Amino acid sequence: MFFDLIHGKQASLPHFGKAMKFTKTKITKTMLATLSFLVCASNSFSAMGDTASALPLKEEACQVKTMKQDTDETRKQCRQAAEQGDANAQNYVGIMYADGYGVEKDYSEALKWLEKAVAQGNAKAQNNMGWMYDKGHGVTEDDAEAVKWFRLAAEQGVSVAQNNLGQMYAKGHGVTQDYAEAAKWYRKAAEQGLDTAQNSLGWVYANGRGVAQDDAEAAKWYAKAAAQGLAGAQHEMGMMYYSGRGVEQDYAKAAEWFRLAAEQGVASAQNNIGAMYLNGLGVKRDSVEAAKWLKKAAEQGVAEAQQNLRRLYASGEAPMQDDMEEAAKLKKAAEQGDAEAQYKLGLMYNIGQGVKQDVNEALKWIRSAAEQGHVQAQNMMGEIFMTGYIDEDYNVYYDTPCGKAEKWFRMAADAGNADAQYHIAQMYEMFYEYGSCAAIMNRDDAEAVKWYKKAADQEHAQAQYELGRMYGAGRGVAQDDAEALRLFKSAADKGNPDAAYMLGSMYERGDGVPRNLVEAVKWYREALYHGSPFAQFDLRRVEQALEEEKVMKDTKE
Repeated sequence: MFFDLIHGKQASLPHFGKAMKFTKTKITKTMLATLSFLVCASNSFSAMGDTASALPLKEEACQVKTMKQDTDETRKQCRQAAEQGDANAQNYVGIMYADGYGVEKDYSEALKWLEKAVAQGNAKAQNNMGWMYDKGHGVTEDDAEAVKWFRLAAEQGVSVAQNNLGQMYAKGHGVTQDYAEAAKWYRKAAEQGLDTAQNSLGWVYANGRGVAQDDAEAAKWYAKAAAQGLAGAQHEMGMMYYSGRGVEQDYAKAAEWFRLAAEQGVASAQNNIGAMYLNGLGVKRDSVEAAKWLKKAAEQGVAEAQQNLRRLYASGEAPMQDDMEEAAKLKKAAEQGDAEAQYKLGLMYNIGQGVKQDVNEALKWIRSAAEQGHVQAQNMMGEIFMTGYIDEDYNVYYDTPCGKAEKWFRMAADAGNADAQYHIAQMYEMFYEYGSCAAIMNRDDAEAVKWYKKAADQEHAQAQYELGRMYGAGRGVAQDDAEALRLFKSAADKGNPDAAYMLGSMYERGDGVPRNLVEAVKWYREALYHGSPFAQFDLRRVEQALEEEKVMKDTKE
């Protein structure tokens, strides 16, 4: 999640589907699937040049940050300046071709102009050259070469390059992975006001990566990025206020931040604010407003939102007229082959939103979208086959789940879908025991770890828990209690009951951490809040042990 290298474009927003749960009450059991993702580099194509213009251009001319709004005349002037040797203009023209602004996209032409600018030592162009090597645009992809160019620009104070270099250290791309070095570069960029770097710095403090774990410091940097409008940071601030990490717990403020992130399209934030309206948590209960946000999250594939919507429609609380009109529009588009419309229409049939619930119609449209390459539909097809194929008479068949499910999951996983990556890992680790799977996928703990890591890096809570298990047991990876503890805490903070229960158990036994019954009680309570079926007995036992210790202490005194 936090370290996907996206140096030129905003990141797509991940969701966590069935794996994510965050609840403080029975009603909110399926609430708050955290996103917590990171858009790493904003528009890494930097905006400012540092050489004098050969033409009498204004100081603010040929700025990449204004390129989308620039006129053809401005672009023409910048090209003229570039041809006369102005390095800033050369950088501008390079990005024109890289992004296709006012010209046909052409990476080779972009590279030609960037090379001219870097030959003059233009720091912004150096950063953009690093982006070209990082992405393999116009050149062979080369992480080490990308690091070289990012470093040159970063050492000249280019904030975006500093953030990019931090990302390379965080991921171990082109350099040995080093979170302390990543944090150093994030800080340099964050102190210059770069929102994405502030968000990155918030993440390293929240997770104790390269710095001492510090929730208050994490909240401080998230708040700076959120105040600049960065959607991911706004969502993180919502989570901080919801859980009371680094700030005083305040559901109303959590709802405010979730709404801001939701309005920018963050799927988990849409689910979260919808669930808060549904449950009257931090806001006045409003089923209409709940349905509005849950629909948006459901369309992005958030399973909890789909489940909540299904209950809303079954209860008759959600308004139907608008949904009926929306379903009719989607059906027209779906019948013309629009994959997004097919997927959304399939969800509506699955939920009974604006149409009569019909699982077969749902399957028909979702499959059609998946066959056209719709990633969320592909993951959903995998889930359908993994949980059982439903025929027209509502008979469920499990005869060949692995082959069909694996096919769809792998398509979505290869496209970066965190839910699908988690499912592939599960298949490598567990599903080997089913006879129909044995010929398809042999158990392979190392492969399971690989796919859990991919999903965990996107902040998939259940994947983080499972990966923590693997580290704790030394299965498929070197045994590492500290990494297991970090992963469990990250998952538990997102409301994962299994992770919270595991933390309670570790602190109770002193397994990988100093024995601490107070901490054990804290995490067992979290697990119980989030629906763990095992936590109640353990919580009662540890609370009793603490009371006995108190009595003994009082007796001695």
